[in-house]
Amino acid sequence: MRIVSKTLMAAVLLFSWAATASGQAYPSRSVRVIVPYAPGGGADFVTRVFGKAWSDNLGQQFIVDNRAGANGNIGSELAAKSQPNGYTLLSVANTTVTINPSLYRQMPIDMLRDLAPVSIMAGQPNVLVVHPSLPARTVKELVAIARARPGQLDYASASTGSSSHIAAELFRLVAKISITHVPYKGNGPAMADLIGGQVQLMFNNLAPSVSQVKAGKLRALAVTAEKRSAAAPDVPTMAEAGYAGVVFNLWVGLLAPAGTPVEIIAKLNAETVKAAQLRELRERLLAEGTEPYTTSPSQMADILRKETAQWAKVVKAANITPQ
Repeated sequence: MRIVSKTLMAAVLLFSWAATASGQAYPSRSVRVIVPYAPGGGADFVTRVFGKAWSDNLGQQFIVDNRAGANGNIGSELAAKSQPNGYTLLSVANTTVTINPSLYRQMPIDMLRDLAPVSIMAGQPNVLVVHPSLPARTVKELVAIARARPGQLDYASASTGSSSHIAAELFRLVAKISITHVPYKGNGPAMADLIGGQVQLMFNNLAPSVSQVKAGKLRALAVTAEKRSAAAPDVPTMAEAGYAGVVFNLWVGLLAPAGTPVEIIAKLNAETVKAAQLRELRERLLAEGTEPYTTSPSQMADILRKETAQWAKVVKAANITPQ
């Protein structure tokens, strides 16, 4: 009986340890959140705002680790190949996860297989902005000008394969117009040339565009979301402007290495949902034109699969290749 009791006690202790390790005491130390871009961008901002809430609520530091390169592939690979124990996470823009697999011939990881969705955290649309010298006050007027001057209108993008590039190519395909792509090394240089009149239009992130529109340096024609943005309520959606097929939602989501225990995924999801309801967090994000919203892990997985298939068609149709 003594041997049986010892064996039973060992089993109980082992089960107790396993349960604790799989999430009940998580996190018991600091957590690294890899952001696969340089500091200061939209995903970095969203991650730091949520990271503070996670740290405050869970009593452990969530430390942002910026690992830029290869359009987000370098940091994503590092996260995917980390130990699946909840102590290395990935906060990433949907463009990296859903567009890169079609953009690059050789991917270091399988984005859908090697990463486990936790939740979307926040999102914002792109906005179609034009230089004031262009006599277009609606999307239809812009399309009419583009058709009258095929190939003569230049559109800026942050880089080849960026959200600003893909959104413009989707618009070009839906509207059946010929406009010329001018890629830059980042949103900043692209916006500078747009404001300077060197290029005529751009699908830019909403947040940095709003102030330029208010200053009269740019004109906003439409946003690429399903509904109008609270940050620019007077700007119609592309559907309202007559081009319902041009929908491009930028969002930032949290993922973990595949194989991370479901208990940890569930806890991270619950904490993200809780954080998104905080008044201070919502106000900080909304002030930057970014709207906090969350999903379940399964909902996020469905969105990832749907967007990956959608953008594969656009990348193929537009014959986009990375530079």
